[in-house]
Amino acid sequence: MNTALIIASEEWRYWLRSSLAISVVALFTIILIAVSLLTSLRISEEDTERSHHQSEAEQSFLSQPDRHPHRMVHYGHYILRTSPPLALFDPGLDSVTGQSMFLEGHRQNSATFSSLGASADLGGLSWLTPAMIYQVFAPLLIVLLGHSAIVREREAKSLAPLLAQGVSGFQIVAGKTAALLLFVLFLLIPLLVSAALSLPKGEDILTVVSLLIVYFLYLSVWVILTLSVTTMLQKRPAIIAVLAALWLTLTLVLPSIAVNVASRLAPVSGKIETELAMLTEVRNVSDGHNVNESDLEQLRSSLFEEYGVNRVEDLDVNIRGIVSQRAEEKLTESMNIFADRRMEGEVRQAKVVMKHGWASPMLAIAFASRALSATDLEHYHHFLRQAETLRYDFVQGLNEVHSEQLSYADDINRNLSEASYNRTRIDAENWGLLDEFRFETTTSTKRLKSAGLPIMMLITWMIGLFAILVWASTRLKP
Repeated sequence: MNTALIIASEEWRYWLRSSLAISVVALFTIILIAVSLLTSLRISEEDTERSHHQSEAEQSFLSQPDRHPHRMVHYGHYILRTSPPLALFDPGLDSVTGQSMFLEGHRQNSATFSSLGASADLGGLSWLTPAMIYQVFAPLLIVLLGHSAIVREREAKSLAPLLAQGVSGFQIVAGKTAALLLFVLFLLIPLLVSAALSLPKGEDILTVVSLLIVYFLYLSVWVILTLSVTTMLQKRPAIIAVLAALWLTLTLVLPSIAVNVASRLAPVSGKIETELAMLTEVRNVSDGHNVNESDLEQLRSSLFEEYGVNRVEDLDVNIRGIVSQRAEEKLTESMNIFADRRMEGEVRQAKVVMKHGWASPMLAIAFASRALSATDLEHYHHFLRQAETLRYDFVQGLNEVHSEQLSYADDINRNLSEASYNRTRIDAENWGLLDEFRFETTTSTKRLKSAGLPIMMLITWMIGLFAILVWASTRLKP
């Protein structure tokens, strides 16, 4: 152990003497700070704007004058999703999925206004985030610094004397590994600062620690991979060529292939196709506007029996509101089938991409990072479900007001005169049934569970490469 630590300290002495490590860390830090500031400013500005518009939308809904309750069902309400605290580090899918949704009766609208689709920031490079810097460019810095760890000793003719003095190949490689792992810890300092800044915003300490650990695992994979190549090959040009090819393949080529494979193996119907199919299906479901439809006969009969009457005019409730409730329930059941089907298809597609994490650690860290940052597909679906719950509750609440506070006679005669119309206006205090919408992420435990498989992939990569490195170190020759 002492020998390995001495070798590690000498490696750092060489880097500092040549200013290589300092230059690499400085370059990485400058790029990371610049990208972090741009990402932070963009997300903070978007969140401020969304919070403002959300407050305006709620105020607009609640400040509506006395109206017919079904008018408010169609008046609708806008909701906007703000970013979770760790989105400042890894915006994940948030930049390409919709952030706003219009909620109204009889329809499930799609989320719209993705920030990437509506932005031309940096000439189309708004995808560049702190997480992307760590996932794509940090491995390149490790390769730059570590590719010469063993070959430099050969070129300096110092490897043979070391082995002749009884220093084992494993000790030499262990020292080089320790030096590079210490370098990784320095690279993680900006991430530590960024993650710590999310704590005052409500992020959980378990999530922050988990995020640091998974990025340490990912960068450690590249440390071990780099040292394995430089230990097994003897010529610097060959080492550089192999490591460059591995970097390109693992970080750029395989992720692109995985996306193309997923789109073929688990295709998802497009938005237009899905909505056309849904409209065709719900066309046969009543929207509740006509209480005399034949398929409502059973509902009328059950209400007559419950209230002991023979005419809808004699009911203690407004059958038009009851019909609207029943219709919204049936419509929602049908629409949820299509929504669930689409989400299941997107999950299947994401799982196909994730499985390629066994072949590319870049995909594994991407899925783990998004899951922990609450910016993955699961949280997007969580937003859609929260939005639908809010939509259904406020629409059914208004339908209940319609059935209980508005008489059937006034309702059907509201267009006879202005006085008749005014009698169907419900007190605006009823609009207070609308709940505030604040997007809530899942618990840190659930997020860690979602990141479990990608983390297992990184651990498997690390163990497999470490076994190769140990094998190569025992066969190290001058």
